[in-house]
Amino acid sequence: MIVLASQSASRRALLAAAKVPFEALSPGVDEEAAKDALRADGLDARALADALAELKALKVSRRVPGALILGCDQTLSLDDGTQIDKAVDRDDAAGILRLLSGRVHHLHSAAVIVLNGDPIWRHVERVRMTVRPLSDGFIADYLEGDWDDCRWCVGCYRIEGPGAQLFSKIEGSQFAIQGLPLLPLLDFLRVRGVLAA
Repeated sequence: MIVLASQSASRRALLAAAKVPFEALSPGVDEEAAKDALRADGLDARALADALAELKALKVSRRVPGALILGCDQTLSLDDGTQIDKAVDRDDAAGILRLLSGRVHHLHSAAVIVLNGDPIWRHVERVRMTVRPLSDGFIADYLEGDWDDCRWCVGCYRIEGPGAQLFSKIEGSQFAIQGLPLLPLLDFLRVRGVLAA
């Protein structure tokens, strides 16, 4: 059994589908304040995802001693290194999609496992994603149809839903895009004896 330091429906679905025994607890982290502080320290998108995943796992580890706590986070950076956050509203989402249109960006999906306050495993997976040119009409229709779900996603897309239509090419794991570097995690859980080898 592991404890997922997240209430993400996508991460819960990935673990459940892979038959990983887990329970989920909210980490209670002010993500925006944490991001601001970590960015002030000069962290790039990859390091930021890793640090936020660790922070979430550490917060839950204090409440559940002796348990393997899984913290996760995702960040997105443009091909020039510019970091993109979750949209604050639908207008912001449209602006983000216009910015991503016709460009390459990188999605960094981090996972950290903490035991009794000590990180014992970590992995950050990078996915290279090419967004096709998007018309303003497509963006408006897309957000009208999927806003309630995609508003919670960095980059304003759910690859497992209509967000798949945004891309012309993806290089990397779909699991990572959905929020979890699942295959490396499963390897670790087999080594730890949580899953059968």
